[in-house]
This record gives sequence, C-alpha cells and structure tokens, in this order.
Amino acid sequence: MQRHRFYAQPSQLNQSTIVLDADESHHLSRVLRLSEGAHVFVIDGEGSEWECEVSKVGKREVELKLIRHLDDIVESPLNLTLAQALIKGDKFDWVIQKATELGVTRIVPLITDHSDLRRAEDRTGKRWQRWRRIALEALKQCGRRKLVGISEPMSFEDFCQNEARGTNLIFSERGGRSLRDVASGLGSISELSLSVASEGGWSDNEMNTAERHGFITIHLGSRILRTETAAIVAVTLAQHLLGDMK
Repeated sequence: MQRHRFYAQPSQLNQSTIVLDADESHHLSRVLRLSEGAHVFVIDGEGSEWECEVSKVGKREVELKLIRHLDDIVESPLNLTLAQALIKGDKFDWVIQKATELGVTRIVPLITDHSDLRRAEDRTGKRWQRWRRIALEALKQCGRRKLVGISEPMSFEDFCQNEARGTNLIFSERGGRSLRDVASGLGSISELSLSVASEGGWSDNEMNTAERHGFITIHLGSRILRTETAAIVAVTLAQHLLGDMK
C-alpha cells in the first residue's frame, strides 16, 4: 500500500489537527485526488511524523485529524554534511535528491576554483529555492522526517574557515587514504563533512587550504569518477562505515 506523505511546519499543528498549506493541499486534493476519510502521513521537518485522516477538503486548504504519532527511528545517527562543488546542468539537482535519500543532514554548494563561477553567481535565489523543493520531495519519498539544510553557495575557503564541523574529509583524485582506513581510526563520531570537487578537481590552493584546516584527503580507488558519482559513493561509504548502513 502506497504511503502518501506531506509536509507541514510545526506552526500548522495543534493537539488534534493539522492544516496543510496551499501547495500541499493542492497536491493532496487535485493531484492525488484524495478525499475525506483517506489516511495520509505528515512530517514536520523536525523529526516527527503522524498518521492522519483527511477530515475536510476545501478549495485552498485541507484539514487532517491526527491519529497516531510514529516513533520508529528513520534518521542516521551521523550528522553528515556534503560540501559539493557546483556543477553544470541538472547534475547538482540529482546529487541533492540522492544525497537526501542516503541520509545527509546538510548540503553546502561550493564555489571552487574550477567550478562554473558565472552560474554560481546568477539566479542563486531561484536555484536555492529549487534545491530546497527537490530535497523536500526526496525526503517525503524516502521516509525521512528531518529537513535537509541547504546553504547558499559559498567559496571552499569560507567553508573551511567558518562552516566545517567535526571531522572533515576531502575527496581527491590525487591520492590520499582509503575511507575504510580513516574510518577505522575515528571510532564513534557524530559529525562528519565530505568535500567533493567539480569535474575540474581541486586547485593546488584549495588542497593547501584543506590541509591547513586539518582536512583528511581521501581517494576512491583507481578509477576516475564523475563528480556526481563521487558524491554519492562518498556518502554511501560514510553511512556504511560510520552511519546507519553498517
């Protein structure tokens, strides 16, 4: 049986009902054509989910009656940040979708020396809104309950100085250690960041910056991977070795 999942901000909930906003109400009533009495599920983006019954379908809003709160664990215990260099076309959208499905906590779009800087500077606001929508739809599809934080694009140097938390890994085709070897020495950690370059790789200056800030260089084997492939492989391995895919 397909589970229809919707998003509501905590302010839209009270002790017994939830009122969906216009977009979610339209999706429920006009796209899925659900009617009163249908059972659906609602997440609040902060980790909670409820099974609900559709109690009222209006022109602009839908009201749901709370039935039960779900308390099973669906989020990874690893606070995982993916710092991904901006890439052309819809590849970055794809990375956001798949990284969300794999359990990342946060995605930081990076402006790097070899990324497309003009595209990074143009239409940033619209792109950021689209990235948030993509992450939300992936979140609802894969069964997660906490919104993925998506930062506005920043330079790799700014990320190193101000944003990186916990243990920081940078993936490079120039060599480095295997993720398994590094993970075996980390023990139980709660925070990890993964930095992945664009197709052009990291510049010498960026590698020096990463080393200066204590980043650990990681390689992903003898084959050269596309940046979107490397990002998903890195996240998957991190979740397998340190997160909830053990």
